Amino acid sequence: MRLSRKSDYAIRAVKHMAMLPKGKLGSINSISKSEYIPREFLAKILKDLTRGGVLKSFQGVTGGYCLAKQAKNVNFLNVIEIIDGPLQLSIWTKGGRGSQSNAQMRSFWQKQEKQTKTVLSRENFGKYSKGRK
Repeated sequence: MRLSRKSDYAIRAVKHMAMLPKGKLGSINSISKSEYIPREFLAKILKDLTRGGVLKSFQGVTGGYCLAKQAKNVNFLNVIEIIDGPLQLSIWTKGGRGSQSNAQMRSFWQKQEKQTKTVLSRENFGKYSKGRK
């Protein structure tokens, strides 16, 4: 499995937001510089994360972004699926007709996909917010 660049950047941006002091907003410029994410690409990612309910945005000169919910309630799978859509490791995970060997292959990939989703859903951003004041 290879994570898309967009999802990788989104995870880094959410981690950045989780590490900010409570009440502080993250600006596109500050996130872009500290996480080495191209500004224009980051703007699109933050918009998607806001639509997906992970971030809140605030307009204006002093505007920016903050987490829409507690960091411990946002997991890696949430972020990846907001950015890239439902996680699917192989075309074999979807149902369909076929031989016995196809059914065995589908069963294998469905198991792998389920395990991957479980691991990604257990990993949340709460541990990055531990030092927040």
